[in-house]
Amino acid sequence: MPVTKPPTKLKPNEQLTHLHDALGVLGLTELRRALDESLDEPIQDESRLAWLWRLVEPQLRRRVESRAERRVRESKLPVRKTFEAFNFAFQPKLDKDLVMELATLRFLAQGKNVLLAGMSGTGKSHIALALALLGCNANRRVLYTTSADMLARLTMGLADDTLVRALKPYTRAELLVVDEVGLEQVERNEARRSGLMQKVLLPRYNQRRSTVITSNIAWESWGDYLGDHLGATALVDRMVHHSHVIVINGPSYRDWEHKQEVAADRGADKTKTETAKPIAKPAAPTTSSGARRRAK
Repeated sequence: MPVTKPPTKLKPNEQLTHLHDALGVLGLTELRRALDESLDEPIQDESRLAWLWRLVEPQLRRRVESRAERRVRESKLPVRKTFEAFNFAFQPKLDKDLVMELATLRFLAQGKNVLLAGMSGTGKSHIALALALLGCNANRRVLYTTSADMLARLTMGLADDTLVRALKPYTRAELLVVDEVGLEQVERNEARRSGLMQKVLLPRYNQRRSTVITSNIAWESWGDYLGDHLGATALVDRMVHHSHVIVINGPSYRDWEHKQEVAADRGADKTKTETAKPIAKPAAPTTSSGARRRAK
């Protein structure tokens, strides 16, 4: 629900409903019950509602911000990314309208997934992290993990007979972000890892819980990556079924940024070198032959 002051165009009864929702978020049950009794009564005095909202709004804002911070901590996000900081101009082939539609988080209510593929540095992880942060701000249970870390933890759970417990965080999250599929060599060529990936993603697919996946490899290469072509093909088919699929065909922003930094460093070094050059001493004045004869 919104945490800002209700628009002045709202009718008194609508403002009352807005306050009712805010009090629910704050857990002020007694005051909310009193308002419930007033919902069927016509409200004429808007100033009373505005005054009450001024009392409630600061506490509501603090509560919502505190709750969002807790969600971010629990999500294990490595860094906070936003769509405001995403350079859409650098990836002109990217469907910005689709990305901004995803930013509404309607895909969560629809139980859809988001699959992002492309070369390293094209912005896949930025989009995934920005969606995760929005989910935290919306009070959703979010969990971020890299593919390598998740599979390593599940492999340990399989080894010490704690797999059921190890699976819970990944299957229970309202929004799961699995980043960097295909990036780590350690995951490759082990068929059991395909089974572990299925134990996470298939229950989420069946329960219509949204998953955001970023992949550095093509979907058809997941079989080589996980060491199980048949299982990987079945898994990808299901994931694509209820998904927004975005393939980013564009340059690497990190490569471009690195080149810019190298060029800047070279320019700085050149400036330092020119500044450090010793200043040549002026040549001693020469005495003409006529002046030498007069001196004699």
